[in-house]
Amino acid sequence: MTASSVREAAERARVAANTLRGVTRQRKDAALRAMADALVSHVPAIVEANQIDVTAAENNGTSPALIDRLTLTPERIADIAGAMRALADLPDPVGEVVRGSTLPNGLQLRQVRVPFGVVAMIYEARPNVTVDAAGLSLKSGNAALLRGSSSAAETNEVLIAVMRSVLVDQGLPVDAIQGVPGRSHDSVTELLTARGLIDVVIPRGGADLINSVVANATVPVIETGVGNCHVYVDADADIDKAVTIVLNSKAQRVSVCNAAETLLVHRDIAPIFMPRMVEAFRDAKVRIHGDEEVASYVDLGMFAPVNDEDWAAEYYSLDIAAGIVDSIGDAIAHIRRWSSGHTEAIVSDSQSAIETFITGIDSAAIMVNASTRFTDGGQFGFGAEIGISTQKMHARGPMGLTELTTTTFIVTGDGHIRE
Repeated sequence: MTASSVREAAERARVAANTLRGVTRQRKDAALRAMADALVSHVPAIVEANQIDVTAAENNGTSPALIDRLTLTPERIADIAGAMRALADLPDPVGEVVRGSTLPNGLQLRQVRVPFGVVAMIYEARPNVTVDAAGLSLKSGNAALLRGSSSAAETNEVLIAVMRSVLVDQGLPVDAIQGVPGRSHDSVTELLTARGLIDVVIPRGGADLINSVVANATVPVIETGVGNCHVYVDADADIDKAVTIVLNSKAQRVSVCNAAETLLVHRDIAPIFMPRMVEAFRDAKVRIHGDEEVASYVDLGMFAPVNDEDWAAEYYSLDIAAGIVDSIGDAIAHIRRWSSGHTEAIVSDSQSAIETFITGIDSAAIMVNASTRFTDGGQFGFGAEIGISTQKMHARGPMGLTELTTTTFIVTGDGHIRE
């Protein structure tokens, strides 16, 4: 890999992006549906390539949670294809009029959604991101430059080849979807500094990856965040609902950013709630990190003393930090200190408590009597997501089609000149 090869890929992507701006929704949707069909028809080849990556990860001592993120099964590939079809059914954001008016001087003003142009993705492990990012980029009229981690290199190579073959068959520019040449850090450096060719770069992965991209990019960055998500069980919570929501938030799938990492329980409900919750955690093999008060409810074999690293942790495992708080105010203060700004949940039947929590929390998503696991582009009806932004710019929370567009002002006059 040379620096010029990354730049050349970006230049080809720019040409493809210029073509995509004029492609109709019908053609884009036809390509997305054809890609879904092609992914299903290539399941044996995808699974074979994925097994190479999984075996290498296992041999390298990769954690079970990260191996789970890496693994593709026929069922997961079918789900990915289903997300692609759902994406085709969604409205096309390109051309949507955000606002418009006629000015006092008669000029007609419209603010219209348009594609970014070239979107670069840098991501770890999860090969489903390859398909999600490519599909969302195509539907929103953008060319995609995809740089997955070396741990998924074989899988990503096959996925990209399948999607590029569909672009050819559909008469669309093949370079609308490209893998970034090279597997070294140098290729990432070239990608991050291709200002003028790449319009935006989106990192998706752990804190080290995201911080490195933000620190080193000269290309504009949309920062996705790690998920240190909290569930607060209020004094007025329904016990059955609370146990179910907390267990689902933590244990339904631990290798994802919307899994809960911290449980906070109001002191008034703790004597009733904690024994039930501990029993559910015991059955699910969840290890609880808590203080001495939490320890009084927990079997020694499933308990560990809590420290600041636990409060800050994104575990990716069957571990959860837990604390008992005196008030909803204390819960909010704890979350403000330790949250990554991703997703927080409250379980309560008190509307007053719910409103206090919503007002006091500053995160991308707030769940009320619902699992944190719903913070997901597919679950939100976006078809898929390109990541979950914890920034406060134009994109926050799960990023779907709209978040991959910017706007242009179109001003129409009739010989108007400025005096």
